[in-house]
Amino acid sequence: MKVTLYIATSLDGYIARSNGGIDWLSIVEAQEEDYGYATFYDSIDAIVLGSKTYELGLSFDQWPYPDKKSFVFTQRDLKCDREDVVFVFDTVKHALENIKTEGFKNIWLVGGGALINSFLTHSLIDEYIISIIPIILGDGIRLFPPPTPEEKLEFINSKQYPSGLIQLRYRRKQSVYNS
Repeated sequence: MKVTLYIATSLDGYIARSNGGIDWLSIVEAQEEDYGYATFYDSIDAIVLGSKTYELGLSFDQWPYPDKKSFVFTQRDLKCDREDVVFVFDTVKHALENIKTEGFKNIWLVGGGALINSFLTHSLIDEYIISIIPIILGDGIRLFPPPTPEEKLEFINSKQYPSGLIQLRYRRKQSVYNS
């Protein structure tokens, strides 16, 4: 099983404003460019996300992760009518073992920061696809909130777009996954 963190961050390392807002992502929206999102989305089997990221998804006009099983990590008593959303109250390591037994092979770690740190703590992120948006927010929800464990990465590639977005791809060194 492969876990990929596919996420956008401001130049100063924030994935959202302090209130959870992601309106600033619109500065790189381009009608002809999806920054590889459709190809990436087609390559994944399931999604893992934290409860605040899940609630942000509910605020959109449509559920942003159609046709994919979504595993929402939470300690709160959340409800959902969607059959493709499962609430997870277990540790990330144990939960991933269960997800693997269900046959999922390519997992998208959507966020947020606390969940990302939980995955990092157990060296569970195989690949990082991080899009840097040309904006400095100055404050907000950090991509890697401290304390963040050390993780050695191997560079795969980078791509620069006319909008100013730069997408970086890394893999965890000594990963069992080889692309």
